[in-house]
Amino acid sequence: MNRMENAILFTAASRNSGFDIWLYRLADGRIFRLTDNLGEAHSIPYWSPDNHFVSFIGRNGIVYVLDFMNGGVARIDQIEPYTLLSWSPDSRYLSYVKDGRIVIYDIRLHASNSIVQEGAADAQWFPSGEALLYAAPDEAGNVQLFRSNLAGTDRIQLTQNTEGPLHNVRISPDGRFALYTSPGASISLITVVILATGENRQLEGGPQAKNYFPAWSPDSSLIAYSATDFVQNQYVSYIQTDSRNGGQQQTWAVSSCFATPVSWSPDGSRIAYLSGCREQEPASQIWIVNTATSAPPVKIVDAERITALAWSSRKPVNPAYSLYRNTTYKVSFFYPMNWVQVTDERYEGPGGFFQISAIMSGADIHEVCKSEAFHVLSPYGSNPTIIPAAIQSQAACYIFPSADQPPEMRTQSALIVKYPEPVVIQGGSYTYFILWADRNHIIQLSRSLKFIR
Repeated sequence: MNRMENAILFTAASRNSGFDIWLYRLADGRIFRLTDNLGEAHSIPYWSPDNHFVSFIGRNGIVYVLDFMNGGVARIDQIEPYTLLSWSPDSRYLSYVKDGRIVIYDIRLHASNSIVQEGAADAQWFPSGEALLYAAPDEAGNVQLFRSNLAGTDRIQLTQNTEGPLHNVRISPDGRFALYTSPGASISLITVVILATGENRQLEGGPQAKNYFPAWSPDSSLIAYSATDFVQNQYVSYIQTDSRNGGQQQTWAVSSCFATPVSWSPDGSRIAYLSGCREQEPASQIWIVNTATSAPPVKIVDAERITALAWSSRKPVNPAYSLYRNTTYKVSFFYPMNWVQVTDERYEGPGGFFQISAIMSGADIHEVCKSEAFHVLSPYGSNPTIIPAAIQSQAACYIFPSADQPPEMRTQSALIVKYPEPVVIQGGSYTYFILWADRNHIIQLSRSLKFIR
């Protein structure tokens, strides 16, 4: 299916069929049914950043991934309804919380790693692709926001909350802010947190203090939400926006529903929302309001029942990377293009570095990783963490340093991967490739690692 760059997914059902995921294409107004009896009323579709995939939780809590490129549908896990699904910036990994673990699922290899974190919720990716944001209780039982690297070995508490649970945590597209609602459903107030400092600001919200489904604008400057009110003996919801700093509240439209999800267009000029609620029935219409003009809202979809919607993602901006290719060590991968060559095997730049080599050993991957991690010189500190992995379908491991790593090592971490077949270098036969890099870049570099001939 082409032209996914401007489309709206929605969850809908008729009296004769159950809930499924549908797509409305704005270019020509055509509607497509994407699934066949896989959805539920709670199914919320999540676009991947490149708009090639859609994930959702369907019947029996099954997590599905729909591939627009080939039409395939994969079943990847079974989790609780309404669990947040979050795509990595490169659209390769899907993260979610299950049974006290943050799962990171690789949709290419159909393999997953997980971080043990009891009570975690709303796990989602920072736009760097190197860390996750999530809510979890601190030692006193108060729910806080945390940042963690992808191995779970570098957890940082970002807030000092003492006022109850945090719901609907959402990171801003630029990764500098997060929002959440609190304290519950009957009273729901929106708070914005500056992640670098933990400073927070509560938005004014609607007249009944019932503010639901907050959503960041693509440029991270505004927040749209549904604000419930009781007017002429019936509930309605105002489609409102406010600055992330508050004080610029505007009302753009009114929905006939108690509350409605809202979704921004990729360019941030329009907001889609649900309406057409009758008595206890869910919404039956999708409307769009243009926040850049004074034009009235426009109805685009009529259906029996609609419970969720999501506008396609903003087209990602490709970061500036260069390809590193080494025919001696038989590898290639992408690195930040502002790094400079120090030697044939080492590059350095602002905030990071990498260096490559090879290991000659007949031992298995576990012994090789242990030997490197606990080298007599302690380059990774006294208690490094070893994380098993798979790279290009080859056995691998990450090594992350402990807190007492010598500062001159510049947070050096490592990736060791078994070669598909031994590589001859200067007459010696090497069975393992090793990549050293700073902790903030090791996983990013490894994602594009390929063995070459």
